[in-house]
Amino acid sequence: MPDKSSVSKASTYQGIGEFWDEHDASEVGVQRSVEFTVNIQSERRYYPIDSKFSSVIRQAAQDRGISGETLINLWVQEKIFQIKSEQQTEQTAAPDAVRHADFQA
Repeated sequence: MPDKSSVSKASTYQGIGEFWDEHDASEVGVQRSVEFTVNIQSERRYYPIDSKFSSVIRQAAQDRGISGETLINLWVQEKIFQIKSEQQTEQTAAPDAVRHADFQA
């Protein structure tokens, strides 16, 4: 840590914390008016998961050293990839099946 905080003049993290407990940013620096747009739509969607899976998810995530949220996202990503791969296989296999059926007739 530097010798002193530039705003609070405190020399410890505790001192900095105590300063900001008593002050706010409007008391220091230059205040400027700003305009900005906020998009409040969440980038995340939450889906309920049956409670009986919770401990399994928690343990599996812990075993892998990741969060439950990350594990679930990885599992969903894998499943989506699997479904897309199966759909592509079906689409490429369908014309061959039709042609093969034509030869058997």
